[in-house]
Amino acid sequence: MTNLAPQQPVLDADAVVRLAESALADIASVRRTVGTVIFGQESVVEQTLIAILAGGHALLVGVPGLAKTKLVDTLGRALGLDARRIQFTPDLMPSDIVGTEVMDQDETGRRSFRYVRGPVFAQLLMADEINRASPRTQSALLQSMQEYHVTVAGERHDLPAPFHVLATQNPLEQEGTYPLPEAQLDRFLMQVDVPYPSFEAERQILLQTTGETEAVAEPVLDAARLREIQGLIRRMPVPESVVEAILALVRSARPGNGSKEADSHIAWGPGPRASQALMTCVRARALYDGRLAPSVDDVHALAEPILQHRMALNFSARAEGMSVRDVIAQLKRAAG
Repeated sequence: MTNLAPQQPVLDADAVVRLAESALADIASVRRTVGTVIFGQESVVEQTLIAILAGGHALLVGVPGLAKTKLVDTLGRALGLDARRIQFTPDLMPSDIVGTEVMDQDETGRRSFRYVRGPVFAQLLMADEINRASPRTQSALLQSMQEYHVTVAGERHDLPAPFHVLATQNPLEQEGTYPLPEAQLDRFLMQVDVPYPSFEAERQILLQTTGETEAVAEPVLDAARLREIQGLIRRMPVPESVVEAILALVRSARPGNGSKEADSHIAWGPGPRASQALMTCVRARALYDGRLAPSVDDVHALAEPILQHRMALNFSARAEGMSVRDVIAQLKRAAG
């Protein structure tokens, strides 16, 4: 789920305060520079940044024209990362992503193979319209997203650190697409739904983006500083009440685990990776909001983006016209 080093001992309160103060200032600067380019969409920016700060990947789901590509480009600039984009199409091959071996011949006629890296060797990779590629090509990202290296011709090639995938998907047009399998969906720390902008945000978009020039985000961090903040987040203390809230919520979303709501409406629920995602992301959200420790409110705020792509409704729920969001809302109410 993350390419950070193994979790270090939890810091004491004084150490957290000292390290968090500079991190808070850096994160606030990132938010400001992103806000000069992306208007409105505060929750989208928040959730996407939280996914990166937590060391994971995010799936951005929304109709075309909602600035998903611009958001990824802006985050790459603001965070000082090497950002690249892959446009997924039905004819895209796995070698177009991870790279391939080519044969060279020197002056003496001696031949040898040389590995040419693909665009996956980036710190921030945008997988645009990921569901338009075949399952074989989609699977080329599985090893990269989970193990942070690729294997070509039996040789291992490590990816840059940090490494994050921000993939986009159009939820409406499904003709000629290949839905992501559950195993690959689970690799995404969050599914971030991108809605239409508000009236005022769209007004600002019209005024700011149709002139002679457009705003561009200024670099605020670099890769080394981002990894320092990611390491700090994973060492932040988590109150026992938050741990219990995470366990209660995730386990209540599994059928056969004593939850009436799950037994009635859920075909299969989230595994332990969802609990791990919540445990890391609530810390990142606390720091994003300028707090030094997460609360139960953070668990409820992140429940939908973390759980919705890790569970499926049964026939009864679909017949009643329920959505995964409806079920998660009911689970949160039941959890208090």
